Amino acid sequence: MSNFDINQFKIILEPFYKAQSTEVELYTAAYNLGLPVMIKGPTGCGKSRFIEYMAYKLDKPIITVSCNEDITASDLIGRFLLDTNGTRWVDGPLTLAARHGAICYLDEIVEARQDTMVVIHSLTDHRRELMLDKKGELVKAHSDFQLVISYNPAYQSLMKDLKQSTKQRFTGMDFDYVSAELETSIVVRESGVGGDIATKLVKLAQVTRNLVGHGIDEGASTRLLNYAGTLIASGVGVKDACNMALVCPITDDVEIRTTMGSAIDAIFD
Repeated sequence: MSNFDINQFKIILEPFYKAQSTEVELYTAAYNLGLPVMIKGPTGCGKSRFIEYMAYKLDKPIITVSCNEDITASDLIGRFLLDTNGTRWVDGPLTLAARHGAICYLDEIVEARQDTMVVIHSLTDHRRELMLDKKGELVKAHSDFQLVISYNPAYQSLMKDLKQSTKQRFTGMDFDYVSAELETSIVVRESGVGGDIATKLVKLAQVTRNLVGHGIDEGASTRLLNYAGTLIASGVGVKDACNMALVCPITDDVEIRTTMGSAIDAIFD
């Protein structure tokens, strides 16, 4: 590991992000104090983009793990592997970040099994250390290390939620969809469509968000608006782009699709 370069995980190009409030200052304060951060908000509202933006602004490497129910503690910490010379230890993403000083971002952490997440506890309190039992090594976290997790509270359930023993190890930040004006400017910049089309796409997204709890689990995200705008900017018809990016991904319900189709006609005709 002597030749390992953690800087390969630095973000080279600045991600586009517009602050909604004081989240940049709050996150910076947490990072400087070595505090772990928990980001909560709906799908596609900019949680991951914000963390990438902050890693860029702070000039720190970031290692992202997309959590799922199959992820194990060994996937995070590391394991012994066989090669031509016998066995060798390979650090997992969590260990790499702790050892070399990076932001470790566990995206959608509630998708992982709760017994797997116990391994992060010793890195989120005064100890800031990680025990590699299989290797017999105690890793003291680098001063630049920070642990960040994110999840969507709308998907919480008895089976998919963080234990209080995990939640209360983090500082927290709530995210939500941005204002219509800001979301419009984001769609214009990210997709390349004009302001008029972007404004109408945002209006359509607000229609879907108003249907949450009435046939839709979650409304159209800013990410999906950017997809729709990108399709339109490339020459795809407005209705086809909206159906492909904003209707089909979020619902299979025939009545809801009909309602959304009517909304598309009303907004764009």
